[in-house]
Amino acid sequence: MNRIAVMLAFTLVATIALAQSRPSSVNRPCAASQQLVYSHGALVLGTGGYTYDRFVRDQSFCEFNEYTTPAYVPSLDTPQCFVGFRCKAGPRDLFGDD
Repeated sequence: MNRIAVMLAFTLVATIALAQSRPSSVNRPCAASQQLVYSHGALVLGTGGYTYDRFVRDQSFCEFNEYTTPAYVPSLDTPQCFVGFRCKAGPRDLFGDD
């Protein structure tokens, strides 16, 4: 019984640690968020409060049926920081009226 309680406690601590590890764009300069996306290729970035999204470096990090759109987030030094792209589902809009 003690073994189960100890394993449950370790699992809970690990889950909390994973939830806290998401970086936030509002607490770092624009260049730092850009570098994170570029170096990882794809990551989930907090964008303020309880909001977050997945950002990618290029099309290769999206599914085959997705396309990329430019992604801007608030940062410590600018209200609109280009960090990379978001993957959007569906066919690309060829005429620009999205």
